[in-house]
Amino acid sequence: MSVILHITKRAKWEKALKAGRYEADSLCDQGFIHCSKSEQVISVANFKFHGRKDLVLVYIDADKIASEIRYESCEADNELFPHIYGPLNLDAVTDVYEFQPLPDGSFALPDNLADNTS
Repeated sequence: MSVILHITKRAKWEKALKAGRYEADSLCDQGFIHCSKSEQVISVANFKFHGRKDLVLVYIDADKIASEIRYESCEADNELFPHIYGPLNLDAVTDVYEFQPLPDGSFALPDNLADNTS
């Protein structure tokens, strides 16, 4: 199983559960859902979501995603990030975890979750 991760607001995820599929705001704005590989997700969380307490971390089996996945560069450093070009089918989601920052506002991947990202 190839795992990719997505950070979203808890309320947005709860809405997806009712709708039967997930569509990030970026799908409308940019044409894809931003995701990360396990080694990228903490730097993304610390850069984009520092201090946010209303988040969940979505674990996705990339092999089960119905929409197209492209690995593309978002920044000048040419690091490739997984992008989902279409809605995320919920049966590709293996786990969803509350994603709370540390007291200083930064994020860390809990040790017991690190094994689920390989």
